[in-house]
Amino acid sequence: MKMVDVVKVKTGNKFEEMGSYSRLVAVDNLIFVSNTAGRNPRTKEIPDDPAEQARQVLANIAAALASVDAVLEDVVSARVFVQFPEDIDAVMAAYGERMRGINPTLTMTCPPLGSAQYKVEIDVVAYRGASKASVKELQITL
Repeated sequence: MKMVDVVKVKTGNKFEEMGSYSRLVAVDNLIFVSNTAGRNPRTKEIPDDPAEQARQVLANIAAALASVDAVLEDVVSARVFVQFPEDIDAVMAAYGERMRGINPTLTMTCPPLGSAQYKVEIDVVAYRGASKASVKELQITL
C-alpha cells in the first residue's frame, strides 16, 4: 500500500507558532489553505480598502499554493469571511475579478474577525491539477 504524502507549509507568522497550525497542508493532491488575511508579507501592511485586502488575500493564497506546485486555478472550494456587511459588494467584486472562470464553490459570511483592521479573510481547498482537468459545467434550476 502506497503511503500518503503530507506536506505542511509554515510562513513564520507568529500566530502559526502560537496556535500550532500550518498555513497550508497538502495531502497528496488535496490542499487546504488556512484562513488568510490581507497583510502584505513584504511590507507587513494591511490596506484599509476592503477590495485591496481581498486582492492581497488572494495573492497570499496563490503564493502558498505555489509552494506546493499548485495554482489559484486549482481551487475547488472557498470560504470568504467579511467582517463588515457594508464591505460585501467591494470584497465580492474583487474576489470575482480574480476567481472568474475558476468558479469554485463558495461560502460567504460576516463573522467577527481577529481584529477590526481585517476586513476580509479567505480559506480555500484546492486539488493540485484541477486547473488542467476537463471541466463540464451544468446549469440546473432549483
